[in-house]
Amino acid sequence: MPGELAIFPLETVLFPDGVLTLRVFEARYLDLVSECTAANVPFGVCLITEGSEIDPGARHEAVGCTARIVDFDVEESGLLNVRARGGQRFRVLSRQIRQDGLIRADIEMIEPDVDVAVPREHADCETLVRRLVDDLVAREKDPMRRMIAEPYRFDSASWVGNRICEFLPIAPRARQKLMELDDPVTRLSLIHQYLNQHQVL
Repeated sequence: MPGELAIFPLETVLFPDGVLTLRVFEARYLDLVSECTAANVPFGVCLITEGSEIDPGARHEAVGCTARIVDFDVEESGLLNVRARGGQRFRVLSRQIRQDGLIRADIEMIEPDVDVAVPREHADCETLVRRLVDDLVAREKDPMRRMIAEPYRFDSASWVGNRICEFLPIAPRARQKLMELDDPVTRLSLIHQYLNQHQVL
């Protein structure tokens, strides 16, 4: 269903259920955080394709992911630390740049991945994510500071694949292509192939 969304172009790819941490100092994005928090609405994260995060004219990918703010605090310097959670993928249909430099876009939501179990042939991927979560829990007791958020859905091909994608040492554009895939098993299969080629599994 079409709708409107404020867009935050970033040099990172956000996945559904992913964790996003931001340090915000620009007035336009301070306004974005304020508006989204007050109205309890998400904003959109899109990977930058041209320009930079501080460039008002930055171009970005057409497919992004919604982000909902779950926590924030203000430093003495005035910097705003934001923690957000990835929601649903969307496609930008058109966009407008407001006078304050904030991008607003007409978007359509992309159907969530079909919720299927991790195939037996990719069980190593599930084991890898379990180890990753165990390591994060051991190093950080506060769930709100971990880079993988609860609930942990180790039985979901989509969730497991997305979590591995967030940590793979690959170019942002490659991460974007994985995020855009409609089939979670295809995504997991490509990840499994990469991990085997690089002797991670």
